[in-house]
Amino acid sequence: MKKVVILGSTGSIGRSALDVIRRFPDRFRVIGLAAGGNMELLRRQVEEFRPELVALRDEPQVAGDFPCRIVGGLQGIREVATLPEADIVLSAISGSAGLLPTLSAIDEGKTIGLANKETLVMAGPLVQKRLLETGARIIPVDSEHSAIYQCIIGHSRMEIRRIILTASGGPFFGESLESLESVSPDDALMHPTWSMGRKITVDSATLMNKGLEVIEAHYLFGFAPDEIDVVIHPQSIIHSLVEFSDGTLLAQLSRPDMKGPIAYALSWPERLPGVVEECRLTEIGELSFHRPDTDAFPCLRLAYDALRAGGTAPLVLNAANEVAVDGFLKGLIPFTSIPVIIEKVLQQTEFTEIADLDLLLEVDSGARRRAEELVIKG
Repeated sequence: MKKVVILGSTGSIGRSALDVIRRFPDRFRVIGLAAGGNMELLRRQVEEFRPELVALRDEPQVAGDFPCRIVGGLQGIREVATLPEADIVLSAISGSAGLLPTLSAIDEGKTIGLANKETLVMAGPLVQKRLLETGARIIPVDSEHSAIYQCIIGHSRMEIRRIILTASGGPFFGESLESLESVSPDDALMHPTWSMGRKITVDSATLMNKGLEVIEAHYLFGFAPDEIDVVIHPQSIIHSLVEFSDGTLLAQLSRPDMKGPIAYALSWPERLPGVVEECRLTEIGELSFHRPDTDAFPCLRLAYDALRAGGTAPLVLNAANEVAVDGFLKGLIPFTSIPVIIEKVLQQTEFTEIADLDLLLEVDSGARRRAEELVIKG
């Protein structure tokens, strides 16, 4: 029986992971949870799964309400992430907040089910170095990277020409730049395929989510920017593809359901039966593919630019994006200002190599300040 820690248990990925675990009680035992502010849901999770340790984002004021030990703050979350008996740590805390707990789990040599793409976007070189030093393993949980992970097993790097990440296109696929000027937060949060958190849903609408995934794929699999392509695939059935040196393609297909990649990460190297609905191709019908429009959705281009620049550029891109998306969701800036602010912050920043964690955090903080100033200006 695998002992599981879930960082971000009340979020979309965390809830789906617990749905999988609930179906296979003989395979998994939850020993640690970490969550933010949804206390009612967290209480229900604790009552059902009886973890040994729970960490809250803020310092705990309600320890007496839980039938287990409660810790709080970043140090508490890092304590959960490094529980000695954990066999796998599912890193599903949204955004940059997931970086330090994930690094802590890596430092302890854990197997990480990585759903927090910002860990690699912000600190890819540092993560790679620590993985080599500790022997920790990352199994990707993003549907696209899980698909690539599954497709490349058994193949040498020399056999692979490129990887192709698919994108749904979000709610505004086919729209012009001009038509996006009046987009509201409610409009941006109406994703046609996936049910996700607010920030990642906006990232999908701007195509920044796919840009962050390009950067993540670079650090996960070692492909250069020019060896990573993106295609729009509105049906979200093919989750990504690998092109081999002989010109053939290998793809991973399934219904759009995050339980699939979550279950694969939790059970690897085995597979669990009946996790997602059967994919009947004759019922699905058409599968279509389109080039991304980087004029209307420049965030994807900015992500490629940051990856090519290297060093702290992806970190700055991510920081500026988080601030800009937050400003949009609060009604402070229009949708079309998100890439404008990101590009201005990138232009204002001198990039350096990521020498250590202290430098990383300093650069991240500076980029956020510059982005906040631009959001205030509107």
